[in-house]
Amino acid sequence: MEGRCAVEIWTEFGFSGTPFTTKLKTGLGTDVFLCTGSDEVYVFNTEERKFTAFLKFPGPVSDLIEIHDKQLLYVSCRNGVYCVNLPFMLSRIQSSSSPAELKISSECLVVGEEGALSLLLIGSVLLILSYRDASWLLSLYKTPKETQSSIYKKLSSFSLPLVSGVVNGDSKLKTGVRRRPVLICVHSGHTTSPPLSSTSSAEATLTASHFHLEPVLFKLLFGIDTALINSPVVLCGLPDGRLCFLPLRLPGSQLRFLHNLEQPIVFVGASVTMETDPGHAQCLVVVGELGRVVLIRKNKGGPEAGCSAAGFTDGCLPGPVVCSCVDKKHLYYSTGSDLLVLDLTKGPSESEVQERDEETSLKLAAALQSPTSLNVCRIIDLAEPTHSTTGEIQLLGLSVRGQLQRITLPLGREDARLSELPSTQMGRNVKDLLSAIGDVCERASVLKTSIKSKNQILRHLNQVLNISFLLTASTNNEEHLSVQEKPIRCHAMARWSRLLQKDSLSLTCVLDNSSPYVLEQGWTLSITVFPLSYSLSAGGESSSTSFSFPLHNFHPGETLEVSLPLAAGGGTSFPMTVNCSLIFSLKNVLGEEELVGFTGLQSNCISLPLNTLVVDWLHALQVNSPTASRKNTTSQSDVKTDAIRAFLRSHQIRYSAGGESVINQEKEQYSASVWVSSELLKDTLKLKSSDVDQPGSKSVHQSICICLLDWLFSEGHGGVKTGYQEDKFALSSSVVCAQGPEGETVKLTVKKANVGEQSLAKEEPLATVEVRVESTSLAAVCGLHHAVLSRVQTLLQRAPERAACTKRVQNLGLRQALQRAERLLQQIQQRRISEAFGVGVSTGQMTLSLLSVYRELRDNPLPII
Repeated sequence: MEGRCAVEIWTEFGFSGTPFTTKLKTGLGTDVFLCTGSDEVYVFNTEERKFTAFLKFPGPVSDLIEIHDKQLLYVSCRNGVYCVNLPFMLSRIQSSSSPAELKISSECLVVGEEGALSLLLIGSVLLILSYRDASWLLSLYKTPKETQSSIYKKLSSFSLPLVSGVVNGDSKLKTGVRRRPVLICVHSGHTTSPPLSSTSSAEATLTASHFHLEPVLFKLLFGIDTALINSPVVLCGLPDGRLCFLPLRLPGSQLRFLHNLEQPIVFVGASVTMETDPGHAQCLVVVGELGRVVLIRKNKGGPEAGCSAAGFTDGCLPGPVVCSCVDKKHLYYSTGSDLLVLDLTKGPSESEVQERDEETSLKLAAALQSPTSLNVCRIIDLAEPTHSTTGEIQLLGLSVRGQLQRITLPLGREDARLSELPSTQMGRNVKDLLSAIGDVCERASVLKTSIKSKNQILRHLNQVLNISFLLTASTNNEEHLSVQEKPIRCHAMARWSRLLQKDSLSLTCVLDNSSPYVLEQGWTLSITVFPLSYSLSAGGESSSTSFSFPLHNFHPGETLEVSLPLAAGGGTSFPMTVNCSLIFSLKNVLGEEELVGFTGLQSNCISLPLNTLVVDWLHALQVNSPTASRKNTTSQSDVKTDAIRAFLRSHQIRYSAGGESVINQEKEQYSASVWVSSELLKDTLKLKSSDVDQPGSKSVHQSICICLLDWLFSEGHGGVKTGYQEDKFALSSSVVCAQGPEGETVKLTVKKANVGEQSLAKEEPLATVEVRVESTSLAAVCGLHHAVLSRVQTLLQRAPERAACTKRVQNLGLRQALQRAERLLQQIQQRRISEAFGVGVSTGQMTLSLLSVYRELRDNPLPII
């Protein structure tokens, strides 16, 4: 074919059509019937170029057929088949100037067949193909002689189980909305088949669903018995890929299997590929949804065989195939993005097919892979081709946007020589050319937008994968990679602030992006805070709090600061663990429909852990500045009062003995100590060279004490620093007074201590530094003691490995310490035995005993060397 198609848009109505749910049917006169899968059937007049009627049915319409001689319209719905009288409908249309809306009631229901999908009328027999109970059901009904009668007698029915493995995930098959089976009738080409009922002559005029097949091919496919009695044969193309047939007149006939495409069948038709027997189809064409094509033709036997056989030739079209139709020599099909035509005469000839060699297969494959584009896009349904008075082929198509289009194909080369267009029609050629250009531009614009969107999605997902691999690799190498070396990390600073006469502790988290990637929209910084040791709530859940901070184009080298409250008004347990992670939501890239297609996804979000921060008691202290305390004693009086009250509430020890309760309201002082050798501190802390060069001087020990105390507050242990450094006041002594999160008064003292002075040996005692924690709150002492020990552990990791002197270790009083520990252990065991037997030990006494053991262990620690 040469030239370009002429596309004429007849009308456009507001619906968004989808493949396999629409049905476009041309009537005998000027009417065109259209169903879109809804409960309405549209009637369009091709002369007036407008809609003349809307037929509204009780349920979604799946198929329709028109009976020309009886002027009836059969429509299949979900609950059965309806029959509409066309003369009555036309009378209603003529009496109305606007499109008439006709509501079809249940009185027009002639067959109550549930799940009806496809219809076919052969003579006086109405065939209904439905889907019920995981089976295909083909039912045959005898239509009444009189059109006024509504009695349809059921003749027989044939069942065929569904092969669900080949439906390609057709989840909507039960409703009949996803795909419609194909029903056609094939007659032998000797003579026109007589009607199944002598009172009907509907067979005289064959519709698009009826074909005359070459007699020899008919006999080879359906048997000699079927050919002898000239029985019409019903072909069923099922969505599970099977092609079945049923001879109607053959006694005892059943649904038989003819071929399997292994993909849903979209179209079954017949075509005249040779001119040896005009009017009889020489080839059956079966087209699958994914592009597979089967040509069923007669193969002449060779000199040895001496007989003919039916040949099935497989090929593949550039798919997918949305809709299709045939004429004498061509196959027209739409892929949804383009309308193409395939010349069936370009394949291997009848004599070549019998050879079945590799050259024949290659010739057919080349013919199928080179269809001609008609440059018409987005067609989802086609009616049977027609010919104009000038010999042009005309197609009636429905676009996805609801446009009813008449597509006029250009004349072939031979026809072009016989009929040349006059010069007066040159304007029409220009119009056709512009229309084709517009279609191509529209298609190109849609494809360009789609490609651009998919490229952007792929680029975004690729960056998400790169970030995921980067963070996953850093997590796997967490033991060998410090927090400062991680590409994306978090660190924080704890700071006290006063708002509305209340002190509150807040944590400022800083997200540092040292990676080469940009955290675009869709990433969220998630921070979860929960106590390191907590008691479960009544519902069995931990008392954790989560905070989310969306990110927007977080570039490399940038930092993001976010603040979140930690303690306000008391009630917070320390130490606290802060988990930082990055979360990416796939909803920002993929839509809801695309996410549903990914069945393997357990969640729509990707969570990538960054690092874990720890906020302990040293971070939560409010360090009192000596100068500030002298100036602001009046303003802080209410704070001290609150602290004293909190202290009195938290340290009233209650115990019961003999039914009487005693409240001890005296303030007790608790303390704990940690001893660290001066040699370890000199090796790990950065001291002034002038002080280190004077061994034995008081300034050296004083400098070590102040440096150790300053280091405890400014170390940044657990990835968290204190806000005291930014307040820009330096420690001038080795004693720090502070307040806890709930107003507890705390005192930290760092001083020189010598270990081993009681030894009789002449060696010098071990120079150590004692860190002493004192408070009236037992919880504060325990928390601060744990925080100091955690920081000293980092010193041991920095210290160089040295062999300790055995005599010096012996002089540290290890034997006395072990004896003291054994004595305390025996004391605890005796208390437990007495409590178990209930011998003279109350709960209060047991509490005081354990408290004394704890205090003795903390007051006599072993030195850390």
